[in-house]
Parts: sequence; structure tokens; C-alpha cells
Amino acid sequence: MRVLILPVLSFALSGCVVATVAETAVDVATLPVKAVSAGVDAATTSQSEADEKRGREIRKTEEKAGRDAREREERCRKGKPLPTDYCEISPN
Repeated sequence: MRVLILPVLSFALSGCVVATVAETAVDVATLPVKAVSAGVDAATTSQSEADEKRGREIRKTEEKAGRDAREREERCRKGKPLPTDYCEISPN
């Protein structure tokens, strides 16, 4: 009985080996395509990505201008302006 089971099991397992080899071959064949497409995607910028980046730059510039204006107003209010500060004279 054992002599009959061993050949049958070896044929049954050979199908698994063939399927694994075929799957590996497909993975190896598609790997260069996936690598190139990932590289192209990383190297290029879409229009929406460029818009988002520009929006962040504008927002950052506006935040800095606001901080600078508040600091200038504070210095003028305290009477210690820098030579480059333009302090408006308020009618009191």
C-alpha cells in the first residue's frame, strides 16, 4: 500500500511546484515594468500636486507676512521701532 501512495503523492505535489514556478515567473516578468512605472511616477509631478505645493508656499508666505506685521505693530506700539519699520502716527 505504501509503495502505491508515494508515487501518487509525488504526482499530486508536482502540480503545486509547477504552479509556484509559473507564479514566480510572472512576478519576475512584471517586476521591471512595476519598477519603471514607480520611478516615472516619483519623477513626475501631476498638476494637482503642483497646485498643492504652490498653495502651501503662498500660505506660508502669507503667514510670515502676518507675523512680521504683528511684530512691527508691537514694536511701534511699545515705542521701539526698528529703523526699517514704518510706524503710522495714530491721532490720540
